Amino acid sequence: MKIRRILATAVAAAVTTPVVFLSAAPAFADTKPTPASTQKPASDEDPDGDDFAEYEKLIAAVAAAEAKLDDLKAQRKAAVQDIRDNKIDEALKTELAAATAAAEAAKTAKATADAALVTAEADLAKLKETGSTATPEEIAAAELAVTTAKTAAEAAAATKTAADLRLKDADTAYDDAHVALTRKVGRIDAQIVVAEQDLADAEEALEDFEDGMICDEEDMEKDPSLKVALTGPKTITAGTSAVFSLRVTNTSDQTLEDVQAYANALHLPEPGELIDEETDWESRLIQVEWSSADNLEWTEFSEKFDSIELGKLVKGGSADVKLRLTVEADAPVGEGMVFAGSAHETGEDDACGGAEDFATAEFDILAAEDGKPTPKPTSATESPEPTPSTTTATPAPTATASTGNGNTTQQGGSSNTPVNNGALAATGANDTLPLGLAAAGAVALGAGALVFARRRKAGTNA
Repeated sequence: MKIRRILATAVAAAVTTPVVFLSAAPAFADTKPTPASTQKPASDEDPDGDDFAEYEKLIAAVAAAEAKLDDLKAQRKAAVQDIRDNKIDEALKTELAAATAAAEAAKTAKATADAALVTAEADLAKLKETGSTATPEEIAAAELAVTTAKTAAEAAAATKTAADLRLKDADTAYDDAHVALTRKVGRIDAQIVVAEQDLADAEEALEDFEDGMICDEEDMEKDPSLKVALTGPKTITAGTSAVFSLRVTNTSDQTLEDVQAYANALHLPEPGELIDEETDWESRLIQVEWSSADNLEWTEFSEKFDSIELGKLVKGGSADVKLRLTVEADAPVGEGMVFAGSAHETGEDDACGGAEDFATAEFDILAAEDGKPTPKPTSATESPEPTPSTTTATPAPTATASTGNGNTTQQGGSSNTPVNNGALAATGANDTLPLGLAAAGAVALGAGALVFARRRKAGTNA
């Protein structure tokens, strides 16, 4: 699942069920497969980072284990159906039927021959009784009949023995085939047990990996160390771009490590529009790119890079980032909202915290002029300066002098701490900042949607 889809889901949940917002961090932090923390790779490393590669590997292992288990279950279902359908080799069925018929015929023939022998022997005995008037010729004929009957009975017995053996062999082969079907199910069942354990192990490994990447709910809810401010224009014409200013300020009494920022934007529903679990929030997302004094090229958030590393912020220091929102030319007229937030490492046992507040800025989306979108500038230096909005969140605070941090530089004339090389934070695990900004972004988007939901409710009750 893409990060933007995760955030859109968060918005939907917050609008349809506002209480979800109160637990958005843990609820959406477990969404897979989007990684839950970020880390800036060294300049000589793969930008994806080893952690992201490991995370992808764990996700792939879970997917492979699930696929194998699904395949085995499908095999078992087919094997059980084979038993129900008595799916045995037709040749074995034909032979069993023929052997059964031959055995029945041989049994009948033997019974007939045995009866004929009894009759012949009785006739001979009667001719030889005392007082019989039988001639020698009649006695000789009767004796020949007995001999003939014996020969026929013996032949019938041999035929029956052979037929019975044939039937036994055919029946054994048929039973073996049936047992083989049953044993196949048993073998698959054993493989399913192993596959289920493999899946459980893979999921546990992934969960363990993610556990080191996700902040506790307390950390996310109770840390007021960061303040987020967002300003920008009151209108954006469809087919054009507009620039907003994001400022993150350290309001704590200590230096904050590995500060990161995230942002997203949304085309808000119309008043009275039905909002439910079927609402396609992803289609309402507006493209957001960022730039800084150290990174003049507009850079889009992506699945691998879902936040911006602001680096270390000293006490009272702040960092500035420009956000460019691009509204598609065919976007409907209406209202939009951009959301932003921040997170950081606390320095205590590799714990992390999220800004207690987040910033939102609303704007009107106007119809495209002559249906022709305005080309986007390729760098921040080409962008028009934003017009401050009186309806947006609290304006960016005045910079506070930085102390005790010789490595910081002036940022855009107002920031005491630089955006480190304008770096997007690579998705993946991080020992220093185990925070899922996708989850934190879900909180911001969910909260923003909640603001909209409350505003809409207030308007309805007015």
